Amino acid sequence: MRRAQEDFEEFVVAALPGLLRFGVVLTGDRHRADDLVQTALVKTMRRWRSIDHEQPVAYVRRVMVNTHVSWWRRGRGESLLPAGFDVAARGDAESTYDDQDQLARGLAALPPRQRAVVVLRYYAGLSEAEIAETLGCAPGTVKSQAAKAMRTLRAVLGAPDGTPANYVEAGT
Repeated sequence: MRRAQEDFEEFVVAALPGLLRFGVVLTGDRHRADDLVQTALVKTMRRWRSIDHEQPVAYVRRVMVNTHVSWWRRGRGESLLPAGFDVAARGDAESTYDDQDQLARGLAALPPRQRAVVVLRYYAGLSEAEIAETLGCAPGTVKSQAAKAMRTLRAVLGAPDGTPANYVEAGT
């Protein structure tokens, strides 16, 4: 029992910065992200001995996405992005503040499930199959949610309808 607790503590120390960044991008708010990560880690801690330790970050991300969608459904709050929101990862010197602000506004326009698909695909770099497993849905659902999200992002970001998806993905 003591070893499991030590393993979990080591995991949290190593994974926390990435989980917080993922939470901020997912929720659009640092404070909600803190709450979301804390809630997900508590849920994970309770099941730590029974989860797949080959991919514990994937497990926590799934808990985060499911919890975020659940909060949204219950009306716990809108995902409004604070002024100065920064989605750039450390060392991302090429992203400009304007690009980040534009991307943040686009993400804020998406419903939670579509935002989760976009964040998992383009921020976390997961495949469609991995996203489907994380969200507990079919790969076709991931594809349709991604297509709807990209249409919304193109509209919000002012990209013409015929613009390739990488226009939005690159934040240009």
